[in-house]
Amino acid sequence: MSYIQSIYYIVFRTYRSEPTINSVSERDLYAVIMKQTDSLGAKLIRIGGMPDHLHLLVSLPASVSVASYVQAVKTFTSRWLKGNSSFPNWNGWGREYAAISYSVRDKDMIINYIRNQKEHHKNVTFADEYRQFLIDNGIEIREEYFLRD
Repeated sequence: MSYIQSIYYIVFRTYRSEPTINSVSERDLYAVIMKQTDSLGAKLIRIGGMPDHLHLLVSLPASVSVASYVQAVKTFTSRWLKGNSSFPNWNGWGREYAAISYSVRDKDMIINYIRNQKEHHKNVTFADEYRQFLIDNGIEIREEYFLRD
C-alpha cells in the first residue's frame, strides 16, 4: 500500500480577468467544481474567489497530475458556465494558472486565506496578489506572458 498526500493551492482567472463570475451564483459554480473534483478521485478542501479569479486548495491522488486536474476543471466548468443563464457574460478561463504544493501543516493557513478573499480584495488587486504569490513561491515571472490571454 502506498500512502500519498499531495496538496496543491491552485489559482486561475477568467479570460482577460473579466468579472464574469457573479457573487449571487458563485456557489453553484463551486458545487460544479466540487463534483468534477470528486469524479477525478480528488478532494476539494476549500474554494473561494472573486468575480475574476478562483482559489482552490485540493488534494490530488497520485493518478492525477496538476495539469490534467486544472484542464479537466476548466474544460468542464467552461462548458457549464456557457450554458448557464446565471453567467451571461462568460467568455472562458485565462490560459495560465499557478499551482503550488503545500504541506498538510499549512492547510489551515491557506483555508483561512481563501475564506477571506472578499475582504482581502478590498485593498489588493488580483494582479498584485498573483504577482506576489508567484514571487513568494520562487516562481520567475516572464512579463511578456504575465496575465496575457
